[in-house]
Amino acid sequence: MNVGVHVSPEVAAAWPDYRATVVIADGIHNGPSDELSERLLAAAEQAARESGLERAADDPRIAAWRRVFSEFGSKPSRYPCSAESLLARVLKGGELPRINALVDTYNALSLRHVIPVGGEDLDQLQGDLRLVRAEDGEVVWRDDAGVTCRRWNWRQEPRTALTEAAKSAFFVFDQLPPQQALDAAVQELIDHLRARAPEATISVISVPSE
Repeated sequence: MNVGVHVSPEVAAAWPDYRATVVIADGIHNGPSDELSERLLAAAEQAARESGLERAADDPRIAAWRRVFSEFGSKPSRYPCSAESLLARVLKGGELPRINALVDTYNALSLRHVIPVGGEDLDQLQGDLRLVRAEDGEVVWRDDAGVTCRRWNWRQEPRTALTEAAKSAFFVFDQLPPQQALDAAVQELIDHLRARAPEATISVISVPSE
């Protein structure tokens, strides 16, 4: 399936250091949370607890997203980026929810690298994927049918949720300085996808283009 990924000129001009990488995967194998996804999540949780951080907001990678959320009018204390939500939950002594094998996998990568990552069902995407500013100024990912993720990476919409039955998926990685682990996190996801489905067709789109 050919999918275009676009960052609107308005978003690119406002945040020129932003970079997104989208992994497109067809022929994936998903299912319930399993031993492998549990190991990945547990290791990421343990690393976060041993990081020495007291608050997620103290991490400079989270602080960068908090600034950006404030700039487009989204109060970060109420609407944290997805990576902050994961990290804050663990630092407060909680565990991340176990959802399904691939959601657990990308959540583990997001937590370990402190980078927003989201995965959605490619078969539910209608048209190209676009990062735009809505009429109220909010930054959203959307397709031809509507919004797929609110407030940049705060919350995905149910329409494109990555379920156990999904056979194709797209995974969005969002990077702002000083984050430098985007490429490593992307490659780790690809390795996990291929381990589960060696026959999967995988492609990578980076925007802005390199």
